[in-house]
Amino acid sequence: MPAMKRALHLLWLLPVLLAATLTGCTRTPQDSRIVLRFWAMGEEGQAAAQLVKGFETLHPDIRVEVQQLPWTAAHAKLLTAYAGGTTPDIAQMGNTWIPEMAALRAIVPLDRFIAGSHIVTPADYFPGIWKSNVVAGKDYGVPWYVDTRLIFYRKDILAAAGFDHPPTSWSGWTRMMAAIKARARPGDWAALLPLNEFEQLVSFSLEQPGSFLKGHDQYGNFQSPQFTAALRFYLDFFRAGYAPRIDDTQIASVPIEFARGHYAFYISGPWMIREFETRMPAAVQKDWATAPLPGPAGADSNSGIAGGASLVIFRSSRHKAAAWKLIEYLSRPAVQDQFHRLTGDLPPRRSTFARPDIASDPYAAAFFAQLQRARAVPRIAEYEQIVREMQTIAARAAWGRLDVAQTTALLDRKTDAILAKRRWMIAHGRLAP
Repeated sequence: MPAMKRALHLLWLLPVLLAATLTGCTRTPQDSRIVLRFWAMGEEGQAAAQLVKGFETLHPDIRVEVQQLPWTAAHAKLLTAYAGGTTPDIAQMGNTWIPEMAALRAIVPLDRFIAGSHIVTPADYFPGIWKSNVVAGKDYGVPWYVDTRLIFYRKDILAAAGFDHPPTSWSGWTRMMAAIKARARPGDWAALLPLNEFEQLVSFSLEQPGSFLKGHDQYGNFQSPQFTAALRFYLDFFRAGYAPRIDDTQIASVPIEFARGHYAFYISGPWMIREFETRMPAAVQKDWATAPLPGPAGADSNSGIAGGASLVIFRSSRHKAAAWKLIEYLSRPAVQDQFHRLTGDLPPRRSTFARPDIASDPYAAAFFAQLQRARAVPRIAEYEQIVREMQTIAARAAWGRLDVAQTTALLDRKTDAILAKRRWMIAHGRLAP
């Protein structure tokens, strides 16, 4: 990359880079094999260290060094590695980080590898998940695992309120919560939506047509009728007294409080399946289930966030062909099934859901249904900054400090300011719209 262009990219993310802690990178001594450096995060990093053993058996000429990073430090580590020229060959990357790394030209498009692969077949992946890695028409990542937010609910509490099935529409959900509230004990609520989480409001907005950004993702679109409807529905949880005005730091243990019946509905992702199975008492294990997020007009309008993490190859890698072989190996349905058993993560391929371990999981079925409709969030580097503002401002509205019109207008102003650099980059040909 020309020096001036690289400098402009670094200046674009200067606030983040200054906040990150610069760290060195130890070079692995060379041996007779190709050495691939693979960065993976959290529990997935532990699983990766086990999975690559099978790859090394199939490819004795390649050795894989797995470095496990904590999620809390991973983003800063990736940025400082890019700035210092010490990026790995391959990495696990949250899907919302990929547009940022693509804009920096830190990672390479994988289109030519995908086109020649008999293992990575885009048609087998959930469409919203695959689309989340497409930036300016190019594929920059291969989904490794997926998540989407849906409802965990107490079947027995719904039954006591007169319902034998989960809600499928917003209006039906509202009726159920009103009935549950009418019967609730002091301190119990119909639902839990922590105010410091943005995913619930984003999920509701994705169930509406269009996007909360407009003009090639250069301006906010929060005052649109579609987002306004999603915001009103979200705020009604608090205004009607269906959900408490608290954040997750005020909850000692969601599984325990859910088991005690303090909440009938909870919106979360697939990692909570294992949490509920292991941390809730045996006596209530039969009383909970999962269901797709209710849609504005019923099941056919259901959607949600196409989340998860993907595998990427860094531009600086000298072993891109070998790195692609590792991505292919980790994308095999049998290996994804093994990955699921190790972590509880859900696979991004629809065919893998037919394998016995996942097909027999009653809680995974709802995720499979919702992932068919899940939508990619705006694929821009500023996405996480925008949704953090969304969460902060929506929390103020939940407390009654802003009305709906004030909330959406403020969101547009804040978002337009956040996207000022993006507009400048596009106007000057530094970034594709």
